Amino acid sequence: MHIVIMGCGRVGAALAQALEQQGHTVAVVDQDPTAFRRLGSGFGGRRVTGVGFDQDTLREAGIEEAGAFAAVSSGDNSNIIAARVAREMFGIENVAARIYDPRRAEVYQRLGIPTVATVSWTADQMLRRLLPSGAEPLWRDPSGGVQLAEVHTSTSWIGHKISKLQEETGVRVAFLTRLGEAVLPTSQTVLQEGDLVHVMMRTDEVEKVEAAFAQGPEEGGN
Repeated sequence: MHIVIMGCGRVGAALAQALEQQGHTVAVVDQDPTAFRRLGSGFGGRRVTGVGFDQDTLREAGIEEAGAFAAVSSGDNSNIIAARVAREMFGIENVAARIYDPRRAEVYQRLGIPTVATVSWTADQMLRRLLPSGAEPLWRDPSGGVQLAEVHTSTSWIGHKISKLQEETGVRVAFLTRLGEAVLPTSQTVLQEGDLVHVMMRTDEVEKVEAAFAQGPEEGGN
């Protein structure tokens, strides 16, 4: 896939290098030509000097054959304008914008433009660890009927198998986060202290699942 990135700061350069290593072709747009130094001499993609929401600049970067566009400059306004131009003028479906202001990020997310608000995400995740409760949705299918969520799990589940958790709560455990790393569990995997449980469930059953996770297992074996 060809991917266009607006912004060659630390995030843009790292993203460009990572995508190229995965076999994609990449074009990076930045108003400051000296910013391209961050890409290193081994970068084989395009370096385009210009404004990232200018249509001619984007065409020079290959936007018309691109499958994705990322706006990761240091300016919220520039990022969202560029993201909208990529989607609305050039029909790019896979578009994401980095937004520093979490309030703006929420607005643009509702408009259908995926955003990454680093400060907001970090704060939310920290609060989630300090004050765990209920379910934190991570993804929803387009219909809204199914979601992936991290569900706070009572310590009384520790030592029980995933199979028991699934049987009693009616969810499917998608993965665990254990010691900072994602783990794909089997039915025989036993929950350990500190595990974060991520499940797939029906949206209309969230409250029931939250209650079952908070209550703990019924009496019986693992």
